[in-house]
Amino acid sequence: MSAPAHDGTKNTPSIDVSTQEHTTQSPSKLLSRISDLERQLREQTALLALLTSSASSAQPTTSTPATLPSRRRSRSHSPRRVRPFDPSLYSTRHIALKFAYLGASYGGFEHANGNITPQPTIEEVLWKALRKARLISPAVEDGADSGFDVLWGVEERRRRYVKGGGPANGDGKVRLDLNWEGCQYSKCGRTDRGVSAFGQVIGIRVRSNRPVEKTATGEEEPVPKNGDSGMSNGTLEDDDMPAIDTDDLATDSCKKPFDPIRDELPYISLLNSILPPSIRILAWCPSPPPNFDARFSCRERRYKYFFTNPAFCPTPGALGMLRGDGKGAAEVREGWLDVEKMKLAAKKLEGLHDFRNLCKIDASKQMSSCVRRVTFADVVEWDGGARNVVEHHGLNQYGGSTAKTIVNGLTRMTAKETGPKVYTFCVHGTAFLWHQVRCMAAVLFLIGQGLEEPSIIDELLDIDKNPGRPMYEMADDAPLVLWDCIFPDKDPQPGEEMADSLDWLYAGDEATIPSLTTSSTKSDGKFGTGAVVDELWTQWRDAKMQEVLAGSLLDLAISQGDGSSFERGATRDGHSQSAGLRTQKVFDGSSRARIQGRYVSVMNKPKMDSLEVLNAKWLKSRNARRAQEEADARGRDSEETNAEGE
Repeated sequence: MSAPAHDGTKNTPSIDVSTQEHTTQSPSKLLSRISDLERQLREQTALLALLTSSASSAQPTTSTPATLPSRRRSRSHSPRRVRPFDPSLYSTRHIALKFAYLGASYGGFEHANGNITPQPTIEEVLWKALRKARLISPAVEDGADSGFDVLWGVEERRRRYVKGGGPANGDGKVRLDLNWEGCQYSKCGRTDRGVSAFGQVIGIRVRSNRPVEKTATGEEEPVPKNGDSGMSNGTLEDDDMPAIDTDDLATDSCKKPFDPIRDELPYISLLNSILPPSIRILAWCPSPPPNFDARFSCRERRYKYFFTNPAFCPTPGALGMLRGDGKGAAEVREGWLDVEKMKLAAKKLEGLHDFRNLCKIDASKQMSSCVRRVTFADVVEWDGGARNVVEHHGLNQYGGSTAKTIVNGLTRMTAKETGPKVYTFCVHGTAFLWHQVRCMAAVLFLIGQGLEEPSIIDELLDIDKNPGRPMYEMADDAPLVLWDCIFPDKDPQPGEEMADSLDWLYAGDEATIPSLTTSSTKSDGKFGTGAVVDELWTQWRDAKMQEVLAGSLLDLAISQGDGSSFERGATRDGHSQSAGLRTQKVFDGSSRARIQGRYVSVMNKPKMDSLEVLNAKWLKSRNARRAQEEADARGRDSEETNAEGE
């Protein structure tokens, strides 16, 4: 092959393609010839790129080498060129994603177009990440936000987005509209503001690495290379060149078989590299059922509501052992919960019941029934909290199979429990009403404090006797977690727990590795820098250090002084306990107990209207608004007609 001339003009590289006697060459010589041709093509393409770049440069290059190494890249400093992304060139597939999020930084899961929340919703962040990864390509209308970056600040969001469904007012604001059209999108649970989820599930149609099918004319559509996101910097490398598989030489087609898992895009790692650390994709299902819908295919949702015991700082001395009304002794010190009574009350929630008095009614939904089935409810001591870090045989300090390791004849404990115990209210059900879990938790806390008896659950479930919900406060949102969503393929036997049938592939599973990387030095998506466990460990350790510091300071403050505070018979407001009634602390799941006056029992509180009355009132007001709008419209039409007549 002769070197190209360098006379300052643009030359077209040539390749020495000798074809003589190609029909008589042996297969080994033919393969060698093909490899040589590919090498020449790479070198000449790289040379052409360099010559093109040099010709457009302000400082022309004085000399150019005749040949270039095959791995040499262009040194052009021109701006990165982005080639338009054409989703029609890619195939798609319907998958399910399981993911987790810590809800403190979000305004709930669901986004409503036209409504701007102070904090971004989970759906908003997820939608932008899916679009940024080119996994979905929905149309973005004029005047709507087409960016990929999430705005987190309250004032920043207020300045950027226009509220309502109308167009922008010329002040630079845009609508925050999420368009899922064509994405076959479905969601399982719609958690409220501040609520977390560890097993949220969505179904969605995303871009795939599967080669596109042949067109009607029989020609093959262009197929993007593995992992191509539609972005290019204008340079070509070895990996950009078409490869020829020697196994295909004996066939009529060079098309390779596509493995739907090994050859697929690494969805977990791809999304986790874009999403904030508080949202982690945990698994994906490559083959959900053909009629899969994350909402309607889910047969059981499982929630956990976490709390400590004591629930809030205990009232010291003799005063803490008095009842809230100041009459008689309390069974437990104020601040501590009677867990056994709570367990008894939780079991009363199991079964098929009308939960209208244990939820929040949204009359706009016009629900005719609040009957739901709770398959399991209990209050259990929680032994979690990153225990697997020290107990798992693949992570613990001594490489043993349990958390207890025998060293020199002594039992070494790798973990030690300290401080107040943590409990969780666990509840499973086929479906839940709005704020149902938080209302149930609030009543259980009143029972645990001794302010109500377990029989209050029976009263609230008796809708014939109590058709209207008493106006009690529901529990705080922060400790609530949507723990898991179950998609069974058959009904469980009596006494059996419902089992999930979706074939989930979790981060780090062996089947997911080929699509992620072929190098053992890179992250497997679960462990390693930036992987799921590494990111969650970082968040846990930051929170743990805050716990250690605050807990140590708490212990120090309690131990200081002469101890008289524990014996003094003063109330919280400084008056003597002989003053009679005192303010009542009520635990609602938050970090600080709510202070109120004399406690009024749930059944003696004012009651809301019944479900039927609330529905009728909303419908009447809606019909009245519609009638008024129609009357106003008729009036405007009449005025316009009269004006035309005049």
